[in-house]
Amino acid sequence: MTTVPACSFSTPEPPRSWLPLQEQTWETFSRNWHTDTRHVFAWTRAALLAPLAPGSAVVAVSSGAALVGSPLSGGYASAKQAIRYIRGYAADEAQRAGLGIRFTALLPQLTPTTALGTVGVAGYAARQGVDPDTFVASIQPVLTPDQVAKAVLDIAADPDSAPEYQLGGAGLRPVG
Repeated sequence: MTTVPACSFSTPEPPRSWLPLQEQTWETFSRNWHTDTRHVFAWTRAALLAPLAPGSAVVAVSSGAALVGSPLSGGYASAKQAIRYIRGYAADEAQRAGLGIRFTALLPQLTPTTALGTVGVAGYAARQGVDPDTFVASIQPVLTPDQVAKAVLDIAADPDSAPEYQLGGAGLRPVG
């Protein structure tokens, strides 16, 4: 069995990218489409074309923003939503071709424990008029990178895994 974590984490660069829609440009809005979505597309396509061995798993890392939005980060949420579609399309194609490859999407919540999350927490705290610590208190328990790594391995090892999971500090929860 082969496990392919398909993930890319681009950070909208302040100050130009952490702006409301009307202050975005197409370049700032589409940045995540050209990194995160493209990366998952490329790895997913390669997994189907190679193809990976039966029983293999591809875990595409999306974001909880795909479910709740992300109004300060341009096209981030929509790029992450596209990853969910790519996962679904790939699962259908693998099934149609009898490849025996599983495709799962992982949607982690915002966390202050990464560079991307720190920028996001600061932006959304400012938008709400609170300090970052107050904002972080509202998203407890905080998700850690170790929990993300464990979730990827757990999903890959579970032949009966759900198609999609939300991941927060309290653990995995199937979507839907």
